[in-house]
Amino acid sequence: MRWMVVGAKGMLGTDLVTRLVAEGHDVMAVDRTEVDITNEASVEHAIDKVDVVVNVAAFTAVDSAEENEAEAFLTNAVGPQHLARRCKKIGARLVHISTDYVFDGSNSSPYLESGAVNPAGAYGRTKAAGEWAVRAGTDDYIIVRTAWLYGAHGTCFPKTMAELSNKNSTLSVVTDEVGQPTWTADLADLILRLVLAEVPSGTYHGTSSGRTNWHSFAQAIMTSLDKDPDIVKETTAAAFQRPAPRPSFSVLGHNQLVAVGVDPIGNWLERWNEAAPAVLAEFKD
Repeated sequence: MRWMVVGAKGMLGTDLVTRLVAEGHDVMAVDRTEVDITNEASVEHAIDKVDVVVNVAAFTAVDSAEENEAEAFLTNAVGPQHLARRCKKIGARLVHISTDYVFDGSNSSPYLESGAVNPAGAYGRTKAAGEWAVRAGTDDYIIVRTAWLYGAHGTCFPKTMAELSNKNSTLSVVTDEVGQPTWTADLADLILRLVLAEVPSGTYHGTSSGRTNWHSFAQAIMTSLDKDPDIVKETTAAAFQRPAPRPSFSVLGHNQLVAVGVDPIGNWLERWNEAAPAVLAEFKD
Protein backbone atom coordinates (compact mmCIF):
# COMPACT_ATOMS: atom_id res chain seq x y z
CA MET A 1 0.00 0.00 0.00
CA ARG A 2 1.39 3.40 -0.96
CA TRP A 3 0.82 6.25 1.47
CA MET A 4 1.38 9.98 1.33
CA VAL A 5 1.56 11.85 4.64
CA VAL A 6 1.00 15.60 4.22
CA GLY A 7 2.45 17.60 7.08
CA ALA A 8 4.95 14.86 7.81
CA LYS A 9 7.43 16.92 9.83
CA GLY A 10 5.06 17.68 12.71
CA MET A 11 4.60 15.75 15.94
CA LEU A 12 1.90 13.42 14.65
CA GLY A 13 3.28 13.24 11.12
CA THR A 14 6.69 12.11 12.36
CA ASP A 15 5.21 9.31 14.46
CA LEU A 16 2.89 8.23 11.66
CA VAL A 17 5.66 8.02 9.06
CA THR A 18 7.84 6.08 11.51
CA ARG A 19 5.05 3.60 12.17
CA LEU A 20 4.16 3.12 8.50
CA VAL A 21 7.77 2.54 7.50
CA ALA A 22 8.22 0.06 10.34
CA GLU A 23 5.20 -1.86 9.03
CA GLY A 24 6.74 -2.07 5.57
CA HIS A 25 4.50 0.42 3.77
CA ASP A 26 5.68 2.60 0.88
CA VAL A 27 5.51 6.12 2.32
CA MET A 28 5.91 9.54 0.74
CA ALA A 29 6.50 12.03 3.56
CA VAL A 30 5.86 15.59 2.39
CA ASP A 31 5.65 18.97 4.00
CA ARG A 32 4.81 22.45 2.74
CA THR A 33 8.08 22.68 0.81
CA GLU A 34 6.92 19.75 -1.33
CA VAL A 35 3.20 20.45 -1.53
CA ASP A 36 1.22 23.56 -0.60
CA ILE A 37 -2.28 22.28 0.10
CA THR A 38 -3.70 25.81 -0.17
CA ASN A 39 -2.67 25.80 -3.84
CA GLU A 40 -4.74 23.49 -6.01
CA ALA A 41 -2.11 23.30 -8.75
CA SER A 42 0.52 22.26 -6.20
CA VAL A 43 -1.76 19.49 -4.91
CA GLU A 44 -2.51 18.20 -8.41
CA HIS A 45 1.16 18.19 -9.34
CA ALA A 46 2.41 16.47 -6.18
CA ILE A 47 -0.25 13.84 -5.50
CA ASP A 48 -0.57 10.91 -7.88
CA LYS A 49 -0.43 7.10 -7.80
CA VAL A 50 -1.02 6.72 -4.05
CA ASP A 51 -3.57 4.61 -2.22
CA VAL A 52 -3.96 6.69 0.94
CA VAL A 53 -3.37 10.37 1.66
CA VAL A 54 -3.23 11.40 5.32
CA ASN A 55 -3.67 15.12 5.92
CA VAL A 56 -1.88 16.10 9.12
CA ALA A 57 -1.17 19.66 7.94
CA ALA A 58 -3.09 22.33 9.84
CA PHE A 59 -3.05 25.86 11.18
CA THR A 60 -3.05 24.93 14.87
CA ALA A 61 -2.12 28.23 16.54
CA VAL A 62 -5.45 28.55 18.33
CA ASP A 63 -4.97 32.08 19.68
CA SER A 64 -3.43 33.40 16.47
CA ALA A 65 -6.40 32.09 14.50
CA GLU A 66 -8.63 34.65 16.24
CA GLU A 67 -6.81 37.45 14.43
CA ASN A 68 -5.84 35.48 11.33
CA GLU A 69 -8.98 33.49 10.57
CA ALA A 70 -8.64 33.93 6.81
CA GLU A 71 -5.15 32.41 6.90
CA ALA A 72 -6.32 29.59 9.14
CA PHE A 73 -9.27 28.96 6.79
CA LEU A 74 -6.93 28.55 3.83
CA THR A 75 -4.98 25.76 5.53
CA ASN A 76 -7.78 24.16 7.55
CA ALA A 77 -10.62 24.30 5.02
CA VAL A 78 -9.47 25.21 1.51
CA GLY A 79 -6.49 22.84 1.74
CA PRO A 80 -8.62 19.82 2.69
CA GLN A 81 -11.00 20.70 -0.15
CA HIS A 82 -8.15 20.52 -2.64
CA LEU A 83 -6.94 17.23 -1.17
CA ALA A 84 -10.41 15.70 -1.21
CA ARG A 85 -11.00 16.58 -4.84
CA ARG A 86 -7.60 15.25 -5.86
CA CYS A 87 -8.08 12.02 -3.93
CA LYS A 88 -11.43 11.45 -5.61
CA LYS A 89 -9.88 12.03 -9.02
CA ILE A 90 -7.04 9.53 -8.53
CA GLY A 91 -9.03 7.00 -6.48
CA ALA A 92 -7.16 7.43 -3.21
CA ARG A 93 -8.62 7.29 0.29
CA LEU A 94 -8.26 10.52 2.30
CA VAL A 95 -7.63 10.44 6.04
CA HIS A 96 -8.18 13.91 7.51
CA ILE A 97 -7.26 14.88 11.07
CA SER A 98 -9.71 17.16 12.87
CA THR A 99 -10.20 18.37 16.43
CA ASP A 100 -12.37 18.56 19.54
CA TYR A 101 -12.57 22.34 18.93
CA VAL A 102 -15.43 21.74 16.49
CA PHE A 103 -17.53 21.37 19.67
CA ASP A 104 -18.21 24.19 22.13
CA GLY A 105 -17.30 22.23 25.25
CA SER A 106 -20.66 22.65 26.98
CA ASN A 107 -21.44 18.91 27.20
CA SER A 108 -21.22 16.87 30.36
CA SER A 109 -21.18 13.51 28.55
CA PRO A 110 -18.82 12.40 25.75
CA TYR A 111 -19.43 13.98 22.37
CA LEU A 112 -20.79 11.58 19.78
CA GLU A 113 -19.27 11.41 16.33
CA SER A 114 -22.69 12.32 14.94
CA GLY A 115 -23.19 15.23 17.34
CA ALA A 116 -23.84 18.68 15.92
CA VAL A 117 -20.71 20.81 15.74
CA ASN A 118 -20.79 24.24 17.35
CA PRO A 119 -17.31 25.76 17.42
CA ALA A 120 -16.75 28.65 19.83
CA GLY A 121 -13.71 30.18 18.14
CA ALA A 122 -11.98 30.78 14.82
CA TYR A 123 -9.79 27.66 14.95
CA GLY A 124 -12.81 25.43 15.54
CA ARG A 125 -14.78 27.17 12.79
CA THR A 126 -12.04 26.61 10.23
CA LYS A 127 -11.60 22.95 11.24
CA ALA A 128 -15.36 22.35 11.07
CA ALA A 129 -15.31 23.87 7.58
CA GLY A 130 -12.47 21.48 6.70
CA GLU A 131 -14.58 18.51 7.73
CA TRP A 132 -17.41 19.74 5.54
CA ALA A 133 -15.02 20.23 2.62
CA VAL A 134 -13.74 16.66 2.91
CA ARG A 135 -17.24 15.20 2.97
CA ALA A 136 -18.28 17.33 0.01
CA GLY A 137 -15.15 16.62 -2.02
CA THR A 138 -14.86 12.85 -1.89
CA ASP A 139 -16.87 9.75 -1.01
CA ASP A 140 -13.82 7.83 0.27
CA TYR A 141 -12.64 9.47 3.47
CA ILE A 142 -11.91 8.95 7.15
CA ILE A 143 -12.17 12.00 9.40
CA VAL A 144 -10.40 11.45 12.72
CA ARG A 145 -11.05 13.99 15.47
CA THR A 146 -8.43 14.11 18.18
CA ALA A 147 -7.52 16.26 21.18
CA TRP A 148 -4.87 17.03 23.80
CA LEU A 149 -2.07 15.58 21.68
CA TYR A 150 1.44 15.08 23.02
CA GLY A 151 4.47 13.32 21.60
CA ALA A 152 8.23 13.01 21.48
CA HIS A 153 8.76 15.10 18.35
CA GLY A 154 7.35 18.51 19.10
CA THR A 155 6.24 21.07 21.64
CA CYS A 156 3.50 19.72 23.88
CA PHE A 157 1.99 20.06 27.36
CA PRO A 158 4.19 17.43 29.10
CA LYS A 159 7.38 19.07 27.82
CA THR A 160 6.15 22.51 28.81
CA MET A 161 5.33 21.29 32.31
CA ALA A 162 8.75 19.63 32.57
CA GLU A 163 10.51 22.84 31.55
CA LEU A 164 8.50 24.95 33.97
CA SER A 165 9.10 22.53 36.83
CA ASN A 166 12.84 23.02 36.35
CA LYS A 167 12.44 26.77 36.80
CA ASN A 168 9.67 27.06 39.41
CA SER A 169 8.95 25.52 42.79
CA THR A 170 5.21 25.38 42.08
CA LEU A 171 3.01 25.26 39.00
CA SER A 172 -0.57 26.51 38.65
CA VAL A 173 -2.66 24.34 36.33
CA VAL A 174 -6.38 24.48 35.59
CA THR A 175 -8.86 21.98 36.95
CA ASP A 176 -11.94 23.09 34.98
CA GLU A 177 -10.90 21.87 31.52
CA VAL A 178 -11.53 18.16 31.04
CA GLY A 179 -10.29 15.97 28.22
CA GLN A 180 -8.27 12.97 27.06
CA PRO A 181 -4.48 13.30 26.76
CA THR A 182 -3.53 11.39 23.63
CA TRP A 183 -0.10 10.13 22.54
CA THR A 184 0.69 10.77 18.88
CA ALA A 185 2.16 7.26 18.57
CA ASP A 186 -1.20 5.83 19.65
CA LEU A 187 -3.06 8.02 17.16
CA ALA A 188 -0.67 6.91 14.40
CA ASP A 189 -1.45 3.30 15.31
CA LEU A 190 -5.19 3.99 15.20
CA ILE A 191 -4.95 5.64 11.78
CA LEU A 192 -3.15 2.59 10.43
CA ARG A 193 -5.69 0.22 11.97
CA LEU A 194 -8.63 2.19 10.53
CA VAL A 195 -7.21 2.09 7.03
CA LEU A 196 -6.25 -1.59 7.16
CA ALA A 197 -9.73 -2.44 8.49
CA GLU A 198 -11.24 -0.70 5.44
CA VAL A 199 -13.78 1.03 7.66
CA PRO A 200 -16.72 2.82 6.02
CA SER A 201 -16.28 6.47 5.18
CA GLY A 202 -17.21 8.58 8.17
CA THR A 203 -16.07 10.41 11.28
CA TYR A 204 -14.21 8.65 14.09
CA HIS A 205 -12.76 9.87 17.37
CA GLY A 206 -9.08 9.28 17.98
CA THR A 207 -8.45 10.03 21.64
CA SER A 208 -7.42 8.02 24.67
CA SER A 209 -10.13 6.43 26.77
CA GLY A 210 -11.16 7.82 30.15
CA ARG A 211 -10.89 11.47 31.10
CA THR A 212 -8.91 13.85 33.29
CA ASN A 213 -8.17 17.55 33.70
CA TRP A 214 -4.98 19.49 32.99
CA HIS A 215 -4.12 19.64 36.70
CA SER A 216 -4.24 15.87 37.16
CA PHE A 217 -2.34 15.33 33.93
CA ALA A 218 0.36 17.71 35.16
CA GLN A 219 0.59 15.75 38.41
CA ALA A 220 1.05 12.53 36.44
CA ILE A 221 3.84 14.22 34.48
CA MET A 222 5.59 15.25 37.70
CA THR A 223 5.35 11.66 38.96
CA SER A 224 7.00 10.48 35.73
CA LEU A 225 9.80 12.97 36.37
CA ASP A 226 10.25 11.63 39.94
CA LYS A 227 9.07 14.97 41.29
CA ASP A 228 6.48 15.69 43.96
CA PRO A 229 3.08 15.94 42.21
CA ASP A 230 1.92 18.32 44.94
CA ILE A 231 4.01 21.10 43.40
CA VAL A 232 1.12 21.36 40.91
CA LYS A 233 -1.44 23.73 42.40
CA GLU A 234 -5.06 24.11 41.35
CA THR A 235 -6.38 27.09 39.44
CA THR A 236 -9.16 27.82 36.93
CA ALA A 237 -9.24 28.86 33.30
CA ALA A 238 -10.50 32.29 34.35
CA ALA A 239 -7.03 33.02 35.74
CA PHE A 240 -5.59 32.96 32.22
CA GLN A 241 -6.60 35.63 29.74
CA ARG A 242 -6.29 34.10 26.28
CA PRO A 243 -7.65 35.37 22.95
CA ALA A 244 -9.33 32.11 21.95
CA PRO A 245 -11.93 30.22 23.99
CA ARG A 246 -11.01 26.67 25.03
CA PRO A 247 -13.61 23.91 25.31
CA SER A 248 -14.10 23.22 29.00
CA PHE A 249 -15.19 19.66 28.18
CA SER A 250 -13.35 17.86 25.40
CA VAL A 251 -14.22 14.22 26.06
CA LEU A 252 -14.94 12.43 22.80
CA GLY A 253 -16.92 9.21 22.59
CA HIS A 254 -15.69 6.20 20.62
CA ASN A 255 -19.00 4.67 19.56
CA GLN A 256 -18.12 4.53 15.86
CA LEU A 257 -14.84 2.75 16.48
CA VAL A 258 -16.66 0.11 18.47
CA ALA A 259 -19.36 -0.14 15.80
CA VAL A 260 -16.81 -1.00 13.08
CA GLY A 261 -14.81 -3.36 15.30
CA VAL A 262 -11.75 -1.18 15.83
CA ASP A 263 -10.46 -0.96 19.39
CA PRO A 264 -10.26 2.57 20.84
CA ILE A 265 -6.99 3.81 22.30
CA GLY A 266 -6.46 2.65 25.90
CA ASN A 267 -6.87 4.58 29.14
CA TRP A 268 -5.09 7.93 29.11
CA LEU A 269 -3.02 7.28 32.26
CA GLU A 270 -1.90 3.83 31.19
CA ARG A 271 -0.89 5.22 27.82
CA TRP A 272 0.90 8.19 29.42
CA ASN A 273 2.94 5.85 31.60
CA GLU A 274 3.93 3.97 28.45
CA ALA A 275 4.74 7.17 26.54
CA ALA A 276 6.52 9.12 29.29
CA PRO A 277 10.06 7.74 28.82
CA ALA A 278 10.11 8.77 25.16
CA VAL A 279 8.26 12.07 25.56
CA LEU A 280 10.33 13.22 28.54
CA ALA A 281 13.66 11.72 27.44
CA GLU A 282 15.41 15.11 27.24
CA PHE A 283 14.45 15.92 30.83
CA LYS A 284 15.68 12.71 32.40
CA ASP A 285 19.14 12.52 33.99
